[in-house]
Amino acid sequence: MIVRIALTKEIDRLLEIARACDRHMRTKGIIQWTDNYPSKEAFLKDIEREELYVLEDNNIIIGCVVISKLKDEFYNEIEWLTPDKNNYYIHRLAVHPDFQKMGHAQRMMSFAESLARENDAASVRLDTFSKNQGNMRFYEQRGYQRLAPVYFPQQSEHPFHCYELVLQSSE
Repeated sequence: MIVRIALTKEIDRLLEIARACDRHMRTKGIIQWTDNYPSKEAFLKDIEREELYVLEDNNIIIGCVVISKLKDEFYNEIEWLTPDKNNYYIHRLAVHPDFQKMGHAQRMMSFAESLARENDAASVRLDTFSKNQGNMRFYEQRGYQRLAPVYFPQQSEHPFHCYELVLQSSE
């Protein structure tokens, strides 16, 4: 099992995973993603910037995560725990429903956090949908602290909570 940079030729599989996750969340009453998000264009930009990683098991892509150093403008109003300097941002974490509850999301987040630590990042930041209690527990159990909400009206009337994991220095 490896985590590696995604390739453009894998875009169809990544969209398949995103759509399967969307359908799975909807069965639980979680309307978090839409037909337009995550989009092929977003994934292609992630790949172009070499920020999209896949989790591969026996040559099958079972999950993905964006690990970015770019701060999206909708985060500007958030009072983060660390200064805006060398922070990592997580987006679009997804594990195909057939492979969920097996520790794969944990594996991808551990990879992301290790990458951030190796690059002396101050923190790892993300947001997750307020109606997705499972995701909120997942991040809180990993030590992320819940901060202020952000809103994406094109996705939902409900907020997305921002989270931050302050990384310890190796001094």
